[in-house]
Amino acid sequence: MKSLKIFKLIILAFACLAITVSCVKEGPIGPAGADGADGADGTDGQNGVDGNITCLVCHSGSNMDEKEAQFSLSEHKSGENAVAYAGGRASCARCHSHEGFVQYAEFGKVLGDISAPSAWECGTCHGLHKTFESTDYALRLSDPVVSLFDPNVTMDLGGNSNLCANCHQSRKPGPVDEDQYNRKGTLVDAAGNGLYAITSVYYGPHHGPQANVVAGVGFVEIPGSVTYPQPGSSIHLNQASCTGCHMAEFSNGQGGHTWNPSLDACNACHGVDEKDFNYGGMQTNINARLEELRDKLVELGVVEWVEEEGEFKPVVGTYPMLQVQAFFNWTGLDEDRSLGVHNPKYVNALLINTLEALQ
Repeated sequence: MKSLKIFKLIILAFACLAITVSCVKEGPIGPAGADGADGADGTDGQNGVDGNITCLVCHSGSNMDEKEAQFSLSEHKSGENAVAYAGGRASCARCHSHEGFVQYAEFGKVLGDISAPSAWECGTCHGLHKTFESTDYALRLSDPVVSLFDPNVTMDLGGNSNLCANCHQSRKPGPVDEDQYNRKGTLVDAAGNGLYAITSVYYGPHHGPQANVVAGVGFVEIPGSVTYPQPGSSIHLNQASCTGCHMAEFSNGQGGHTWNPSLDACNACHGVDEKDFNYGGMQTNINARLEELRDKLVELGVVEWVEEEGEFKPVVGTYPMLQVQAFFNWTGLDEDRSLGVHNPKYVNALLINTLEALQ
């Protein structure tokens, strides 16, 4: 009897072991189930892009090396002089240092003087990604720009080009009878005698007012024989762009992240094979008018050559309003440095009418 009970216990033990083994061992995978239901709106969502592929569009070693090599050719890379002079000053840092521009882009202002300003780098223009798609270049700023010379004027150079306009614009308006925005000149007599005081050798629209020239705003439109084109009508605003000309496909040290204007892009757009940017002799004509206007201002005593600094500067003093307006137009167009390329009709009208008025 005992032997029979022992035999039954042994049989029961083997049965439990078999059951346990069968539970642990995984059987073959069954057929896939049906697809889940669509979203609440009844449509199938779009498949996402492979994350690694999207990131490597920009962050591959060869692509980054190429961009950095191009950037090394840019004047923006060698910004130490501009940074040393103004990079730490709160009033200038938004364009004269990496830290200042980032603060302005993030907070709408520079928070204060910067103790250790540095020159521009990749992260100056490019911030954190927003969409992580391959088309997301993560530019810190791309909206139309409210101008510094007049808060009632907004300049829209189009998408990515607006980033450039945040710095490449006039800081001050041209002198007029009621010049509430100007910071370096003082209206001597608002009663109508037309005198205006230049109180600083730094008076003028400041360096690099390219956005104003492209948009056709911000200079003094003195009446004359040439009609001023409508703001925003420049061919290089409507059929080209800052990025289209200055960031075209890199070749011969131009375009890409050098920001040097691309002659290849200009030739392709105009359907020509020019060897320089003097298309139709336009730059030659504009340069001649700029020199004529400068020499007239020197003759009038408004401008003088400063030998130790190697440049022409205004002479502090009080002048007829027209002469100060002429100086403002001359120095702004000279600082534009395109010799009319950015907006030929607008530049021509300003120079011809200003010269006529001074005669």
